[in-house]
Amino acid sequence: MAIEIINLYVDDLRDCPDGYINIKEAIRYIKKFKVHILSLDHDLGEDIDGNLLPTGYDLVKYICEKGLRADKIYLHTDNVVGRENMYQTLKAAQRRELLRRI
Repeated sequence: MAIEIINLYVDDLRDCPDGYINIKEAIRYIKKFKVHILSLDHDLGEDIDGNLLPTGYDLVKYICEKGLRADKIYLHTDNVVGRENMYQTLKAAQRRELLRRI
């Protein structure tokens, strides 16, 4: 049985491009499917009570901790500090051979 290949686009405001799945439950998809492209925003908004939701950086840390994979990872956030944190965490995981080259 072949594993389905998907693209994930994680964002709270931008429209999802054609061919991507826009989800907030990205971890479930990353565990279940082979991810070709993972495109991440950093800031993912607030819940109905005004509490900040987990960020793209939280997802990056989880991916690195659990050794999950995506063929390509794009950081499409406007948050400069968030982008740098996500990038440096992914590069550190790559150096420790937890991820392939990004």
